[in-house]
Amino acid sequence: MMGGFSWTYFFFMVQSIGWTLVLSALAFVLGGAGGFLVMLARISPRAWLRRPAILFIECVQGIPLLILLFIVYFGLSVYGLVLPALVAAGLAMMIYTSAYLGDIWRGCVQAMPRPQWEASECLSLTRWQTLRLVIIPQAMRLSLPPTIGFLVQLIKLTSLASVIGFVELTRAGQIINNSIFQPFLVFLLVGTFYFLLCYPLSRWSASMERKLNVSHR
Repeated sequence: MMGGFSWTYFFFMVQSIGWTLVLSALAFVLGGAGGFLVMLARISPRAWLRRPAILFIECVQGIPLLILLFIVYFGLSVYGLVLPALVAAGLAMMIYTSAYLGDIWRGCVQAMPRPQWEASECLSLTRWQTLRLVIIPQAMRLSLPPTIGFLVQLIKLTSLASVIGFVELTRAGQIINNSIFQPFLVFLLVGTFYFLLCYPLSRWSASMERKLNVSHR
């Protein structure tokens, strides 16, 4: 006979939030580092750097994250590279994040007015100095709202890691529901936890967008 929902299940669900945050942080930090390199390659004047970056972005954006997870977790194991679920999920989400953040940040850098580049050339700054000292600091202000907006999406996308057995919030909900079969209560709680995680970030992103949107002042 199935029991009811208990505090043990509740605390198991709360504990799984920690793994959701770990996976989100892993994907965001490593994907952010990769995205920065993708952005540099994407805006490079050298075609041999720019073209592979374009190809990488288009390939990743054209493949669902779920398929990336299957390729990394199940696909690599065929060739003897068996990865723990956390590592496989983190790697797949890092690749996914690199492509999207690289493209977001590329757009922000290229949105900087052309005179900013020309003025830096007049000061005899190298391209890297122009990027580091002039363009990127200004582009960061522009990129903050969409970057945080993407982080919100990333937290929700961690739910896909449940398909490879990684016990994050959604997987914890599935395990509990399999034990007590109370899907409405269990998944309502799961949805509430996701909302509590994402809503403050969404509000923060909207607030920064209003503050940084100087063109509307």
